[in-house]
Amino acid sequence: MKNRADSTLIALRRVLRAIETNDRAIARSSGLSNAQMLVLHALADEGQEMPRDIARRLGVSQATVSALIDRLEARALVRRERRQSDRRMVWVILTDAGRALLAASPDPLHDRFIRGFDTLADWEQAMLVAATERIGQLFGASGIDPLPEVEAETRKPA
Repeated sequence: MKNRADSTLIALRRVLRAIETNDRAIARSSGLSNAQMLVLHALADEGQEMPRDIARRLGVSQATVSALIDRLEARALVRRERRQSDRRMVWVILTDAGRALLAASPDPLHDRFIRGFDTLADWEQAMLVAATERIGQLFGASGIDPLPEVEAETRKPA
């Protein structure tokens, strides 16, 4: 059984290394963090969403998403808009500059994963979700924010 555990850890380290390498390449080409790019990708489908929906989609708090949106808005990649019908509702809208940056900064690892995952049978997708969630539990990672660089981005210097 130890060999299976070792083989699993080696496979996970390879996945982590591929993700880290991909994240660094995207950051170099776009000037954005992985977390910021994920917000742009979340907006790309609809062009606009409410911050709470982006947070739900990414599995993070609304405060985390708000900090990311602030940074993206400062670079004119997104804009916030209040609806006249209900001034409490704020929508985040992907700008033309945001679309252009996404087009110029593809995420080949993410895209390749999605394409491959989408070809799997429903039972196999469910099995992978269950297995990766279980691995997270084994590592005690269930309560960890899936976007760790957000903490560093939002922390104020001392």
